[in-house]
Amino acid sequence: MDVIENSLEPSLADFLDRPLFCFLGQISSDGAPRLSPLWYLWEDNRLWIIADTVGKSYASRVKQHPETAVAIVDFDVHTGRVEHVGMRGRAVLSPLNMDRVSRLLRRYLGENTDTWDDRFANLDAERWSFIEFSPETVVARDQSFSPSFDCR
Repeated sequence: MDVIENSLEPSLADFLDRPLFCFLGQISSDGAPRLSPLWYLWEDNRLWIIADTVGKSYASRVKQHPETAVAIVDFDVHTGRVEHVGMRGRAVLSPLNMDRVSRLLRRYLGENTDTWDDRFANLDAERWSFIEFSPETVVARDQSFSPSFDCR
């Protein structure tokens, strides 16, 4: 993984540890660009994204075009904080690892699995998979600004 630029104050790992959305950029079979906002887990220098292989098209696009881009942004209009990580690399579909699934979902849903939305309670490994994204290049930028209006 080649980090081309990093002007973030937190470490890249600390930034990626935040429960934010990643935007998975792909090319569809007709050549049109597609973006999918998804939850992720940063582990082993990879992004792990839970993928519905039956109900959603982003998983099948990984098979057709593994070249993928990812953007993750943390933005606060009140403070002017804009932190961005952009990655380019390759994605593959990998079997679910339930321990990793648990770590990913706890970031977004909390520790108490009894309160989770039903669709996340028991993922069927026949239907669900991981998108395993391996970044080749990374750009991490602090693009914060001084807010110019009262946002309250």
